[in-house]
Amino acid sequence: MAEFDDTVTAYLSTWNATDAAERQALLEQHWAPGVTYSDPLVEVSGHEGVSGAIEAVHNQFPGFVFTLVSGPDAHHRQARFQWGLGPRDADPVVVGFDVLATDGQGRIQTVLGFLDRVPA
Repeated sequence: MAEFDDTVTAYLSTWNATDAAERQALLEQHWAPGVTYSDPLVEVSGHEGVSGAIEAVHNQFPGFVFTLVSGPDAHHRQARFQWGLGPRDADPVVVGFDVLATDGQGRIQTVLGFLDRVPA
């Protein structure tokens, strides 16, 4: 579904935003106010919670960027896709798999994250 290409692009852009104001603008535009996010390391809700989780990743992996490893497979307002995190123009150090669902307005409402590969 083509609309999920845009949603996943916005999702990764949000995770790549190191500037708090830019990240907040992306959250307000593409993420529902009551969004929930859960992965093996963190469980948060709302724009503030998601922004804090993103900031923590940037603090742990400075200069790393998120990239799409496999395009979204989507149906009924939900999509799954694989992403990578690593230095720009290099193989990802971390690889994960996320499932997201959108609300009736196309904003990200729920994210369930899984880690497939992490550094030792």
